[in-house]
Amino acid sequence: VQLQASGGGLVQVGGSLKLSCEIFGRPLSNYGAGWFRQTPGSERDFVAAVSWNGGVINYVDSVKGRFTLSRDNGKNMVYLEMNSLKPEDAALYYCAMLQYGGGSRRPYDYPHWGQGTLVTVSS
Repeated sequence: VQLQASGGGLVQVGGSLKLSCEIFGRPLSNYGAGWFRQTPGSERDFVAAVSWNGGVINYVDSVKGRFTLSRDNGKNMVYLEMNSLKPEDAALYYCAMLQYGGGSRRPYDYPHWGQGTLVTVSS
């Protein structure tokens, strides 16, 4: 299983970005997925996670109302739409896939990871 994240870039405070994650080698449809982020010297933090059918989506409190996670099982894609970006949102963003259908906030539950896509927010 391989995951390829894309869509990161440089954006001004208050701007928007949409991250994409394409999954290769396994149908996404039966598995939960999530987004995490990491800054230098820090641990990988939970951002959002979704169950296999999109029925349950959880977000870290700091992004609620600004970020939207979605998935398209037919395209084997997971997305993270980020609006009203703040300087503290700047990080390397990773998508990840579980081996079961639920979602999880814990990075160590995820065996499959993408390479990360960098989000920079300028003030």
